[in-house]
Amino acid sequence: MAAPPNPTRIGLAGLAVMGQNLALNIAEKGFPISVYNRTASKVDETVERAKKEGNLPLYGFHDPESFVKSIQKPRVVIMLVKAGAPVDQTIKTLSVYLEKGDCIIDGGNEWYENTERRQKAMAELGLLYLGMGVSGGEEGARYGPSMMPGGSFEAYKYIEDILLKVSAQVPDSGPCVTYIGKGGSGNFVKMIHNGIEYGDMQLIAEAYDVLKSVGKLSNEELQNVFSEWNKGELLSFLIEITADIFGIKDDKGDGYLVDKVLDKTGMKGTGKWTVQQAAELSIAAPTIESSLDARFLSGLKDERVEAAKVFKAGGFGDILTDQEVDKAKLVDDVRQALYASKICSYAQGMNLIRAKSIEKGWDLKLGELARIWKGGCIIRAVFLDRIKQAYDRNCDLANLLVDPEFSKEIIERQSAWRRVVCLAINSGISTPGMSASLAYFDTYRRARLPANLVQAQRDYFGAHTYERTDVEGAFHTEWFKIAKQSKI
Repeated sequence: MAAPPNPTRIGLAGLAVMGQNLALNIAEKGFPISVYNRTASKVDETVERAKKEGNLPLYGFHDPESFVKSIQKPRVVIMLVKAGAPVDQTIKTLSVYLEKGDCIIDGGNEWYENTERRQKAMAELGLLYLGMGVSGGEEGARYGPSMMPGGSFEAYKYIEDILLKVSAQVPDSGPCVTYIGKGGSGNFVKMIHNGIEYGDMQLIAEAYDVLKSVGKLSNEELQNVFSEWNKGELLSFLIEITADIFGIKDDKGDGYLVDKVLDKTGMKGTGKWTVQQAAELSIAAPTIESSLDARFLSGLKDERVEAAKVFKAGGFGDILTDQEVDKAKLVDDVRQALYASKICSYAQGMNLIRAKSIEKGWDLKLGELARIWKGGCIIRAVFLDRIKQAYDRNCDLANLLVDPEFSKEIIERQSAWRRVVCLAINSGISTPGMSASLAYFDTYRRARLPANLVQAQRDYFGAHTYERTDVEGAFHTEWFKIAKQSKI
């Protein structure tokens, strides 16, 4: 391997696709970079790509010692390896050769508490540590991701110049990176980003299901609809790629590829973590939760095939009503329902981030997070500009739903939203994300809920007490005794 003429500016360990692409991105932006991977062939592959993609200043190393020693001091090493034990193993391998003041950055999807544990352990060795969420997939890593670094501010300052150039660039709002905050805040924010992504993808899948199953739209029509939607308020990466998917023919047979893809969704864990955190923080996140449940149910493919037979025999077809619908009206209604549901999904994600920020004292800026998600990342959307403006108008906004602009938009769209959910229910099409979003909105906008009855039940069987609407204090009633006497 050709050694660098001078010490390199930064190092990267872990050369799976994301690692390779981020390393090439850094090199292309003019920062000489050293790379290392436990499997030597990955190092050679990356060096080869760097040559092919413009003789980029990227230098490969087959052993950790020469890799670390090739980097200028104070050294900065980004790790992009699988979360959990592999991260600890990589830290162990590299830290032997690092010196006080050097810095390690974990760019994977790590559980935020693991990052905080590692920060403490590294601090004892005199090393700095950052947990940095990176979103944008393979393309984003290569040409400009959204980056969410959290942890040591000093470490962030070491590499701020690199991150500002390597991250996605949005003309009106700048590089899609900012110092998120202390501790594991970078990883936490990326985790919630992924939770919102789960919600977004589920809502889009439901829009597809209603249009295809009830509206009988062909893939060609669906491609046109999503392409059209991508010119307006729904303009986003996920809508754009959805339109692309509907246009791709099957290379192994007739028809379109999307129809041959098995209806079973995989997952890596960040969605599950988001839902667990929602429960821990007592924050309602039903849209995100429903998207996770939908993935669980999709995994029961064999059971669903059998269930379909059982219910078909009992007179239940796949679609319950085969009514004629006005396609143009349905497309417009579904667009509005999708947009209103998305507002709820993002509102839930932002509320989760704020609750955690308060609990941990991170002082996270929600408007700034919306800004760095505008480019590079999977949930990038024109809609995020509106969210940033909402938090700019009021940084203490209780919920996106009550922002003057968003509340007006929801009011305008709620009739269409209800029509779509009712149509889906009557047709036997499940729309868990849209239905959960609508229920969230209807619950949040009501001054009085039937929760009074639930609390009365709790006091009846468990003497949990209750508050009153007319008198201050905690009260307990002997419900059982009074009810028993009244029955005599």
